[in-house]
Amino acid sequence: MAHILSVFRPQSFLALLGRRNPTFHKMSMDSRAREIFRAAVEAVQPDRVVRQSLERKNDSVIIDGCTFTLRHNLHLVGFGKAVLGMAAEVERILGDHLINGVISVPHGIQQTLQQHGKSHLLLKKDSRIKVMEGAKHNLPDEDSQKAAEEIKLLTSELSEKDLLLVLISGGGSALLPAPIPPISLHEKLNVTRRFAAAGATIQELNKVRRTLSLLKGGGLAHHAHPAQVVSLILSDVIGDPLDLIASGPTVTCEVWPEEVLSILDRYKLLNSMPASVRKVLAKQGPRWKDIKEDSGSTGEALNVVIGSNTIALTCAGQRAQELGFRSVVLSPGVCGDVRLVSRLYGLLARFACSREEPSPEIAAEVLRLGPEVGVESWDLCRTMQVLGEGRNEGWGARCLLAGGEPTVELTGKGRGGRNQELALRVGMEMRGLELPPQGPVFLSGGTDGQDGPTEAAGAVTDGGLYDEAQAQGLDINSVLSDNDSYTFFSRLSAAQRLLVPGLTCTNVMDVHVLLIPAIPIEIS
Repeated sequence: MAHILSVFRPQSFLALLGRRNPTFHKMSMDSRAREIFRAAVEAVQPDRVVRQSLERKNDSVIIDGCTFTLRHNLHLVGFGKAVLGMAAEVERILGDHLINGVISVPHGIQQTLQQHGKSHLLLKKDSRIKVMEGAKHNLPDEDSQKAAEEIKLLTSELSEKDLLLVLISGGGSALLPAPIPPISLHEKLNVTRRFAAAGATIQELNKVRRTLSLLKGGGLAHHAHPAQVVSLILSDVIGDPLDLIASGPTVTCEVWPEEVLSILDRYKLLNSMPASVRKVLAKQGPRWKDIKEDSGSTGEALNVVIGSNTIALTCAGQRAQELGFRSVVLSPGVCGDVRLVSRLYGLLARFACSREEPSPEIAAEVLRLGPEVGVESWDLCRTMQVLGEGRNEGWGARCLLAGGEPTVELTGKGRGGRNQELALRVGMEMRGLELPPQGPVFLSGGTDGQDGPTEAAGAVTDGGLYDEAQAQGLDINSVLSDNDSYTFFSRLSAAQRLLVPGLTCTNVMDVHVLLIPAIPIEIS
């Protein structure tokens, strides 16, 4: 009976899958990888995540299990690259109770959405929400500071009867610059640049940024008291830490000036700070002691992450199953050097594609690499178990999903980004690893639709990449040393390997897709 089952299960399963989903046999592995990525991006569209997070019931709205009464008392502010589409959906759902609003969005975004046929992400012509564009090149500027001032003014005039809905997405920090007077925007930017150049940690940098800001680190929520504040957040940060996304304007995270003075002294920058910065830091106690002091405010808000890399991977996994794969999510927090990340994926591909039990050395190296790329040993063991079951039990095709934001050490002046370079390096790691009829295939793509200074979001690769490059006289090592992955993929003539999804209107970091084909079983 065991022998019969070992022969019957994979063939009967694939036959059944083919009947349920005719596209399984017709789509190439490359096409399926792109379709899975598309599903990930669709899952975190700004209008979709808002629609799924708001439940309207007559004159009330339910958000994250909490019910809020609507009495023509709704106000809206927002800041970030995806906020315009979020605001448009809020307007459709709750517009009859909306009094006013101000959103700070990237320069030119309204025209761009219109040109790309994304009018559903635009506000109505008679909208009560004011749109202010700024932050050219993703840097704080005078336009974004004016938007921040209007947002502060709106929130400061609210009463206990009001409900303030705050929309936040990636890029929100640059779109909400509000240095504490008399510090100028230029002075604040210069201070943070000097901290970064001195080797300060991201935690120290955030403490400085919050201490010198009126609205970051919970400042917006404090200004809005005594109104009820609810934030809907589209996360672009690993782990979805509320205090780091757009620097946490609605997350109470008090930093005392004394702490920043200590950090300044540690990096020997104290004596070279502008007089305005020294004046602000000379005030003892927390920032908020002078803000609505008689209200007894704690400035607490309800913060809800409505879109994230985890949500994108979950929906990608569902689509992968529809396309004939057994899916497993490795982690939404892959980070670290792209060379180490590519090595990990190459090892996992070889582990999954081995016809026999892989050598213990592969699993040992996978577990060793895990901590260096932000992946827990438990997640690696769980993933290898699923990949191994696919091989041992004849389950057939498998899909490994992961997300995050690896880093690239720039050594050259070429064109490309971390996703294209990761795909290229994984292709090298899978050199010679080819199973009929095709695969394995690896895709790496940025959900924001951009990867470096190119129109590509990433690339798709496989084990035949090296031979393809050799046949066309392309030197992959030279390409990698010059960080010129975009030029490399553009010159390949055999197939279109670049991932160019166009305007995605969202950003939850990167998505990685590793597709393992069904391993043919030899029947004796």
